[in-house]
Amino acid sequence: MTEYALEALADLVDPKRRITYGVVKPGPHDPDGVVFVRGGDIAAGRIDIDNLRTITRDVSDSYKRTLLQGGELLVSLVGKPGEVAIAPERLAGANIARQVGLVALRKDICARYVMYFLMSRQGRALLSSRSKGSVQTVINLADLKAARVPLPPISTQWRIAGILSAYDDLIENNTKRIKILEEMARVLYREWFVHFRFPGHEKVKLVDYPLGQIPEGWDVGRLDDALVLQRGFDLPKKARIPGRVPIYASTGVVGSHNEAKMKGPAVVTGRSGSLGTVRFVEGEYWPLNTALWSRGLKRVSAHYAYFLLQELDLARMGGGAAVPTLNRNHVHAMEIVLPPAAAVTDFDELVVPMFKLRSVLRNQNEALTEARDLLLPRLISGEIDVDALELPEAAQ
Repeated sequence: MTEYALEALADLVDPKRRITYGVVKPGPHDPDGVVFVRGGDIAAGRIDIDNLRTITRDVSDSYKRTLLQGGELLVSLVGKPGEVAIAPERLAGANIARQVGLVALRKDICARYVMYFLMSRQGRALLSSRSKGSVQTVINLADLKAARVPLPPISTQWRIAGILSAYDDLIENNTKRIKILEEMARVLYREWFVHFRFPGHEKVKLVDYPLGQIPEGWDVGRLDDALVLQRGFDLPKKARIPGRVPIYASTGVVGSHNEAKMKGPAVVTGRSGSLGTVRFVEGEYWPLNTALWSRGLKRVSAHYAYFLLQELDLARMGGGAAVPTLNRNHVHAMEIVLPPAAAVTDFDELVVPMFKLRSVLRNQNEALTEARDLLLPRLISGEIDVDALELPEAAQ
């Protein structure tokens, strides 16, 4: 086994750009301002570039030390503490939030290698051991600077990064395919059930309703005529036993358990806190009490319900409270168009195979991520000879 020297992260950075955090008070959103990365925007080695908010140029100019050039490591200190990603070149000129640590490494250090180490189980354990806070977990900047990284020769760093990048290339390709499949299904839903351009629509006349014109033979009713949303179940953290069953809160999957409360296919959305995002659940799951799950699917399928709830824009129903909450009675009372059962069946025949393929690709990504994370410590320790491995084509 090879043992490499451990170096503090603060000793690996460009001396002109010390580890620091960004804007403390970002102020209001400015559509013409500077793109702004927050802690929650970083996950799984990537930055959610398509959903970044912006801040005014004046606010950004007061934090010029954290203006991005591209290539820096960004570490989430709050929100998703310990998540890390490399700022792509397209974010040059953007800024970061107080919840993000900026790590601009020296040119003789492979940033991608350091990223993979921090993403590994060893790296995550290191950062989590330094995190603090009973209400909200945070990583202090001083502890981030002190985090120690095993540092092989630069050639070995690049080899390890190249090998692991091949796994990420496959994961990214699968992720793109997943998005395309979902968008295809969404376009089909909107064509049939929003614009009423379903197969044979030319032969069906539109009739007037208070909601607008709808196809003859279709109905208008309440949401609970189609499905019933139920509040989730308590499961304190101390009672959770890690397993294969995902736990859903209003923000999405927040952990796992060894026992399922419900079985899919189903839809889950936020009840309290984070509202508006609808998630499709294929298998067994445990919905927490901050979530709503589809208890009763009366006139629609889970696949149809997934797109229907997205169209309803539930986020706007949470009000302006400090902790937005959906009132189920208000949601159930919403008027919707109810298509014939045959139309829902025809829709499912086209969409279900797309969702099954999406599930296969997600399972592949989980397996690839696990294999990548298991491989890293074996490469760093020398258990696997880096120089003897051929780089996969995707990494060359």
